[in-house]
Amino acid sequence: MKSKISKPVFILGLVSLFTDIASEMLYPVTPIFLTAVLGSSMAVVGMIEGIAEVTAGLLKGYFGNLSDKSGKRSIFVVIGYGVSALSKPLPGIFQNLPTVLVSRVSDRIGKGVRTAPRDALLASYSNGNSGTVFGFHRAMDTLGAAIGPVMALILLNFFPNNFQLIFLVAFVPSIIAVSFTLFVKDRTTTEKIRSKKNYLQFWKSAPGEYKKILVLITLFSLVNSSDVFLILKSKDISNSNSLAIFGYVFYNLIYAGASYPLGGIADKFGKQKVFSFGLIIFSVVYLGFAFINNIDFLWIFFALYGIYAASTEGVSKAWISDIIKDEVRGSAIGLLTMLSSLSIMLGSFLTGILWDNFGSTVPFLISAIVSLIIGLILIADFYFKKIHSDVK
Repeated sequence: MKSKISKPVFILGLVSLFTDIASEMLYPVTPIFLTAVLGSSMAVVGMIEGIAEVTAGLLKGYFGNLSDKSGKRSIFVVIGYGVSALSKPLPGIFQNLPTVLVSRVSDRIGKGVRTAPRDALLASYSNGNSGTVFGFHRAMDTLGAAIGPVMALILLNFFPNNFQLIFLVAFVPSIIAVSFTLFVKDRTTTEKIRSKKNYLQFWKSAPGEYKKILVLITLFSLVNSSDVFLILKSKDISNSNSLAIFGYVFYNLIYAGASYPLGGIADKFGKQKVFSFGLIIFSVVYLGFAFINNIDFLWIFFALYGIYAASTEGVSKAWISDIIKDEVRGSAIGLLTMLSSLSIMLGSFLTGILWDNFGSTVPFLISAIVSLIIGLILIADFYFKKIHSDVK
């Protein structure tokens, strides 16, 4: 029986595994470093995350379209991961707010360069199993996201409050990831097909199904603020930096374990159904974070948050890949990730302001309500299409 996961997909999985080990060593540590060491407010944390996301978002759109026009994907993968690797150790060398901002933005520049071309490349290697392909990739990516914080915790245990060391050590897995990108190759058919469409031309010719997905995911992204706020809320509940990070690790373990099987389920039963299910789970999680003050419930909601992520992140890209032709997939995924990143930027900034002025309950409650509405809209749309199809 032929394996469902091809060698190029496996290599891209390894790249993401080591990149996320590095990135996630720093991701849960950085907001604590900003607030506890540098004395930053929640609004500043939100602003930094927002600037980082908008930078990545704009570049995702540009380089997605550029990869379509050039007919090349792998070169952007190499450059993108390389830029991110070089940004990792900077706060370990210069411990101040501007350096954290530069490092975070540089890391997101790398992500902006590589994301849409990489996802289009993954889609080109799928064969009726896009959910499985993207699910496997998310599993490898998220496994790294679980390993990274554990490594950070081990280092903090032996070297308490030595954030400088963590930033420097994170450089090692980043370099390993970059070395694997050198083995990433474009699929022959992708190299021969080049799109001449700019984004306006692409939008005019895009299927209505794609436009619907784009609008709803962009709206959802407005209330899907940075995960740093979940980490900081966990710290408030547990009164422990280590427990807050362990909660994030637990979430990523669930996410990694569920991504591959949920990708297969999405292939079998439909991406829209699985994605809608994920949004409803997200609503439950944020409702819980709005009101809980019990550490035991914290673990339940982090587990559910892992199920949400596994049901949406890779599934949404697989969903798009199924309805968009290969030659314009970079533009399709790039536009989606660009707009959702811009929305996350705005959402993160507003969450920080609302938290500073009204406490954490208000932004979490708003996110729960809006995500539930969008999830129900998608469920209703699915059954409306099914009824309409049955009538025909």
